[in-house]
Amino acid sequence: MRRLIAALLICAAPVAHAGAQKYEVLSASAQAVLHKAVSDSRPAVSSFKSPIEAADWLGEMSRRLEKRIPNREYRIDLLRSVHYEATRAGLDPQLVLGLMQVESGFRKYAVSSAGARGYMQVMPFWLKLLGRPGDSLFDLRTNLRYGCTILRHYLDIEKGDLYRALGRYNGSLGKPEYPNMVRAAWQNQWGYERPARLALSDRAY
Repeated sequence: MRRLIAALLICAAPVAHAGAQKYEVLSASAQAVLHKAVSDSRPAVSSFKSPIEAADWLGEMSRRLEKRIPNREYRIDLLRSVHYEATRAGLDPQLVLGLMQVESGFRKYAVSSAGARGYMQVMPFWLKLLGRPGDSLFDLRTNLRYGCTILRHYLDIEKGDLYRALGRYNGSLGKPEYPNMVRAAWQNQWGYERPARLALSDRAY
C-alpha cells in the first residue's frame, strides 16, 4: 500500500524545470571517495555550535520557509537535515537552500524533464555510479546527502569556483542563467548573518 501511495505521489508530482548533472567518467579513486561520502551512516550529531545557535537559525529559516512547507515539524526536520548535510560537505547551508529553491521549489517529489529527482534534483545515474542502486532519491536525507556531496565534488573539480560548480550541477556549464538564479536566491531569500549579540551568547554555552 505504501509503495502504491508513493508511486501515485511521484506521478502526480509537479515537474521541476531544472537542468541535470551530466554523466562523466570518474576515476576509481574519485568513485571511492564519493561512495564513502554518500555511504557514511554514522549517527548524526548536531551541526550547530550550540543550542542557542540552532534555535536562532532554525527559527529564522523556518519563518522564511513556512509558506512553502506549512507543516512545522517536517519543516524543522528538513532544515536540520539541510544544515547537517551542507555543513558536513563544507557548504553554506543557505547556499543549499537557494539551490533547492531554484531546482525544485522545495518539492520532495519533483521530477525534471531529464529525470532528476527530489529536493536537490539528483540524477539517478549517480546511484549506479556510486554503487548504491537501492537508494531512494525521494528520501529526504538521501537526496540531501547526494546533492551536497555532488556539489562539493564539482567545487573541488573547479578549485572552489562556485559559478562553474553550479553550472556543472545544473548541466549548464558556461551559461550564466542558472548560477545567477541560485546566487540571487541564496543572497536575497536565504542570506543571513546572526546579530553579534547572539553570536557572543554561544561563548557562554
